[in-house]
Amino acid sequence: MPETGYLIAVLATVFAITFALRALPFAVLGRLRQSRFVLTLAAWMPAGILAILAATTFSSSIDDAGRVLPAVLALAVTVGVHLGAGRRTLLSVGLGTLTYIALLAVL
Repeated sequence: MPETGYLIAVLATVFAITFALRALPFAVLGRLRQSRFVLTLAAWMPAGILAILAATTFSSSIDDAGRVLPAVLALAVTVGVHLGAGRRTLLSVGLGTLTYIALLAVL
């Protein structure tokens, strides 16, 4: 069993590295907030995340024919809510996911 001092040193090192890695993006982002790159990321990242989620859902749906209709209907709900509710990503993804799960349970 390692000595107590060694364990404390390891834990302090792990804490310092974890804290630095978590705090670094916020420290850098303050300076870059008005940069073109960060503004572009802020505009395109939600759409990219939605595209990845949709691609993942449809790739798993293609293997099972019973999942295609629920996936298409859930996509329609997601897009409709996203456009109709003022582009609120969390709401649209949440309702689309609930629709998909409910349709899988019913169909």
